[in-house]
Amino acid sequence: MLHGKKIAVALTLSALMIIGMAATRPSGSPAEKPLADKPHKNLKVLPKNISHEDLDKVMDNWKAALGVKCNFCHAPSQDSTSHRLDFASDAKPEKDVARHMFKMTGKINKKYFNFDKDDKGNAVPTVTCMTCHRGNPHPEEK
Repeated sequence: MLHGKKIAVALTLSALMIIGMAATRPSGSPAEKPLADKPHKNLKVLPKNISHEDLDKVMDNWKAALGVKCNFCHAPSQDSTSHRLDFASDAKPEKDVARHMFKMTGKINKKYFNFDKDDKGNAVPTVTCMTCHRGNPHPEEK
């Protein structure tokens, strides 16, 4: 009897594992490409060919520097049934402010701090969002 229970438990766990793996496996249809394979839309200051991983790193740095979440700059989807953000939308003015600030820090770094290079020869930004914001979305003038 104990032997039969062990077999039943093993078969149940195996079946659940197989079902779980099948449910998470990406589809082969091009209409359902994984997010990392889809091209990014509406990139105006970041490189058009930026990898999904690198884009996430940039966005995570900006969120940390301002102490905000994604919805600070990104508008909600027009689809009222979806609780997702429309990352391509320019509906929120904060997104254009972020673009302007990104260009500004790039110009400052290029003009005044272009001598700092990493081991690959890429300029290391000295002035970043964190320089002024320090976790505050609206740093006060001092």
